[in-house]
This record gives sequence, structure tokens and C-alpha cells, in this order.
Amino acid sequence: MSIWSVRCLCQKFCRQAHILANRRIIQPAHRLPQSVYEISRPAHNSLYQMGYADSRPLSTAQDVLKSSQCEKPSALNVDKSDDICKDPCEEFHRLRRESAISRGGSGGGGDDGDEEKAQDDKLRKLRLRCIICALAALLAGGFIAWFWSRRRSFDDDRESSDDALKRAKISGYITTPISSDKIPAHVPYVIVGGGTAAFSAFRAIKSNDAKAKVLMISNEFRKPYMRPPLSKELWYTPNPNEDPIKDYRFKQWTGSERSLYFEPDEFFVDPEKLSDSVNGGISVAQGFSVKKVDAQKRIVTLSDGYEISYDMCLIATGCSPKNLSMFRDAPPSVQEKIMVYRTPDDFDRLRRYALQKRSITIVGNGFVGSELACSLAHYSKQNKGGKVYQVFQENGNMSKVLPNYLSEWTTQKMRDQGVCVITEASIRTATRDESQLKLELNNGMSLLTDIVVVCVGCSPNTAMAGASKLEVDRGLGGFVVNAELEARRNLFVAGDASCFYDPLLGRRRVEHHDHSVVSGRLAGENMTGAKKPYTHQSMFWSDLGPEIGYEGIGLVDSSLPTVGVFAIPSNNEKRSDCHTEVRTDANAEENLKIVSGPDVTCNSSESPNYGKGVIFYLRNDKIVGILLWNLFNRIGLARTIINQNKSYEDLNEVAKLFEIHA
Repeated sequence: MSIWSVRCLCQKFCRQAHILANRRIIQPAHRLPQSVYEISRPAHNSLYQMGYADSRPLSTAQDVLKSSQCEKPSALNVDKSDDICKDPCEEFHRLRRESAISRGGSGGGGDDGDEEKAQDDKLRKLRLRCIICALAALLAGGFIAWFWSRRRSFDDDRESSDDALKRAKISGYITTPISSDKIPAHVPYVIVGGGTAAFSAFRAIKSNDAKAKVLMISNEFRKPYMRPPLSKELWYTPNPNEDPIKDYRFKQWTGSERSLYFEPDEFFVDPEKLSDSVNGGISVAQGFSVKKVDAQKRIVTLSDGYEISYDMCLIATGCSPKNLSMFRDAPPSVQEKIMVYRTPDDFDRLRRYALQKRSITIVGNGFVGSELACSLAHYSKQNKGGKVYQVFQENGNMSKVLPNYLSEWTTQKMRDQGVCVITEASIRTATRDESQLKLELNNGMSLLTDIVVVCVGCSPNTAMAGASKLEVDRGLGGFVVNAELEARRNLFVAGDASCFYDPLLGRRRVEHHDHSVVSGRLAGENMTGAKKPYTHQSMFWSDLGPEIGYEGIGLVDSSLPTVGVFAIPSNNEKRSDCHTEVRTDANAEENLKIVSGPDVTCNSSESPNYGKGVIFYLRNDKIVGILLWNLFNRIGLARTIINQNKSYEDLNEVAKLFEIHA
């Protein structure tokens, strides 16, 4: 029996008990009307209603996002047998009819008074029994409904102690070493952080100092790993169904396979044995955080007060994902359905939801949000999962990077892949029933979803700056460093948390994998005495399904004037479109024009198809950024053009260097 059947049963009991308690004269039996509180399942598809219906008022078709705006899955197969409630007082109706017949057929004898008294006694007892049964059924139904809802909530968002212990052992959710006093009191090289920049610095240190002893202090419970595959390749690579995955292996676009981790566990030295290691090595203190770095005394202080002295120190704390204030301040029941996306644990949790065929809503249109939406849509198709939604305020995906025309074209491609993209919308409120979240959007729509993933950027981890007396850039965030990535003497900063000066583009803070690798390597070299300046123009890449892949370098900002040259697929051997876009300001009307050169033909009647191309980003008529659209292995040429720091009269000629027709 379903929970809804129990509720309907309880309502019938209460109604009949009320009738019995307030009626004195028994009339011939008649059918009672259907309970006015009975709610049938609405005619929405399975993506908008999951679990049993609630007794609270449901949204109307005008309030809830229409299924016609997205893909229409098959309708729910509703078992109507549970909706037809048996009359719990059927026995009482039978006795009541028998009583009326016996009273009508009996003569007026001397025993009439005794018979009436006996009938009244029976009636009172029957009333009492019905009331008791109704109360018992009501309590039982309420308890069953509460227990079931708590059980579902527990199964969805909690883990048993055994599962938690299993996850802790696999993921390393136990501090290593067990306590901070097991960590050596002095280490020549200390790295605060356990990400890409930190491990890249270790490699550089080891290359220049073969017997170097390096201690990495990480607040995560894992060995160093790379983050980009978490939103891309891991979702396209079949993994064991075990949860969590012991070894996050993924297939690269080149076809080769590798692990998410930089090195296996055997590569690292136990922190307790680091001091006695003859050949040095690297140890990772997992699960510890640093609250202060004293650059003058060369002492790192952990959150529990334990102090570690060093000769050279690197801060590579990275950044933490942002959340929306409305979700941070939401009730705990709502927060259980909200998550950010940054670590393998987030991947494990989201994969569980996807395997359970839950509907998932991505908030944000940046790199992680757009990549994750495409990856989830692909994963959902492969596993016949739930719907994937993407909600953001802008009018297209990657709008801070791509020009308007390319952003809108990309958004349509993402819709073709199965992502329900809702543009120019923001979430006003979020409320929860027993199983789902209801998101009220500012455009009047409502969206029912099982989980919300917030992907709205990240903030550099600079909490220790005040106690460490280190400067943080007020505009860009991050620790301010000099050309050699040095914040103070013998104290360096690399990766997402560093704010460095670029001789060509000014002061910058970059959150890309390539920057973390190169800046970490340079910091490690400088920690061994190299004293090299950081002049690298870092690159980035992104993949949005099988049809869209791009690489960028330099200052790739859609607010800058852009010129794009594309190779259009056609019957001709050579055909290209050249788009020039200038954004004057946020409120002004955009000036968009299409220009043609000697080898350029444009046909406005044809729908655009941006197969391959190159986009130039200009500042003061000089190329400061280049984005290669479905063009690969040309990033070196793009870096050379930016480093030349000069203006070009005809960018079509520059575009020919990239061989977009090859």
C-alpha cells in the first residue's frame, strides 16, 4: 500500500467518525461523496514530479516550467488502483442498514423501550470503535509517512557509518599522520597546499636538488590530483560501479588512459619517516590546515598551533568554489540538495544522483558549469537518466569569454546535446518538499529538481593573509607577488592564489591548469636559487561535447573588441566568414557588423555554422588574446603573436597563419 493510500484511508476514517459523532437519527445508507482532500497525480512528466504527491497545494501548469520547452519524456504510468480508497466504515454501514430494517419490521410491544436502549448502546459502542480506529489509522499513517520520508532523505543525502568508513579509507579521509606532532619540526622545503601548482613545484625542486626533502601540507584528504577531468573526461570514460571509485582513471582525447592522481601512493614518503629518508622525497600531511606563515622567523603554524620551521616555503592554496547567498542562508533541508563542484567527492556524489536518474540543475554558464552540463547530458543519455537543466542570467554560454554570436550558437549546440538551457534567468527562492526542490525563477517560471549544482566561479584562499602580514590585491584577489613569484623573502606563491604582474597585460590572477603547472614549476626553480621572472602566457582549453573544443591564450575577455575568422563548411574549397564585434558598454546597443575581405564570402540567408576559426581579442588595436575554435596544436603560434605586442592592418592575413582550412 502506498503512502498516498494510507493518507486517503485516514481522511476517510476521520470523515466517517465526524459524521457518527454528530448524527443522532440514522438515515438509509447512501454513498458518501469523494473526499475533497483527495489529490490525484498531476499530468506532469516524470522529471517534474518524483515520489508521492503532497497534500499541499501543487503548482499549476502556468507556474511550472512547461515540458514543451525541453525534451518530452514519456508520461508517468500511474497505477490508479491506489487512488481508489476502500470505505473503512463498510461494516458500520451494513449494521446500520440491518438496524433500520429490524426497527421498521418490529411491532409496538412492551419490549420496544428495551430494544431501543440496546440499539443505542450498540450504536455508542460502534461510534467509539470507529473513532478509536480512525485515530489509530491516522497515527499509523502519519508515522509511516514520516518514517518513509526520513528514510528516503537519509538514503539520498547520507551514508551509513560503514559506507563512510569505506569512503574514508579509499579517499584517505583520515589525517596522515594521525596527529600533527608526528610531522617533522623542521623541513627544508614546505609547500602549503596540495594541488597542481604544489606538485609541479615539488617536481622542479627535486630536479634541481636530488635529495630534497619536501613537506606538502594539504587540507584535503587525498594525494595531489588534477581537476580538469572532473568536469570533462571522467564523465565520458566508463568507470566501475563501485562507490567511491578507487582509482579515477580516464581516457584522454589522444586515446591514452591515465589516473586522476599525479602519482600512486607508493611514490610518497610517510611524513614520520621524511627526516630519516636518505634520498629525500615528498611527504603529504593530509587533513591539516595552516593558519599562519611567519616569513621573518620562517615558521609555519598549523590550525592546532603546531609549528614547523622551513628554509623555503611556497603557498599554493588555490581557490574555493563560490556559493550563492540565498543557498548559504537557506534552511538545512534545502542545503542538503545544494552542492558545489570542485573535488572527486563532488564527482562521486553527483554521479550517484545521475545513476539514480535524478534531475540535476546547473547554476552558472562558465567553464565548469557549461562543461559539466554537457558531460551530464551525455552521461544521462548513456544511462537513461534524468533531465539536466542549466540556469544563468546571461544570454548565452561562456558569455564572458565568447563573443555574443558565438555564445548564442554554442548555447543552441548545448540544447541539441540534451541540456535544457534557461537563459536570462536567476533563482529568486528555493523551497523543498519531501523529495525535490522547487526553484522560483525571476522570469515567472518554476523548476522542480532533485539537486542543484552551483558553478559560479571561485575565490582565492587567502584567509591566512592577515595573520601572515601578506598583501592581497583588492580588485583581483590573491597574494600579491613580484616578477619572481615571491611575496616575501624565501616565501613564494603560485597557482590560483597568486596575483602577478604581466609585462604585456598588466597585473593578473589566472585560474587555469596550465598557469598552475608553469607558475608552480617556476616557483620551485626559484626556491632552489634560479631567480627567474614569470613571463609565461598561460593557455586554457575547454570541451563542450563532440562538436565544440577550443583553446585560448592571453587576455580572452568578451568585453574587448573581437575579430573572428571562420572556415564555413561548403562545396567550395575555401570559404570563410569574418565577424567583427565591438561591445561599447553593458547598457549600450551592441555594434555588430560582418565585413568581407578578398577571400571572404558571406551569405546572410544561410544559418551560421562555426566549424573552425580563430578569434582575436584587441586592446588599443593590439592583439592581447587569441581563441582557437576547433583548432588544435597551434597554441605556440598564438603565444608568439601575442608576445610580439603589435597591431596588424589585416587580421585576415594573420588568420591564414593558423591554416583554418587545413
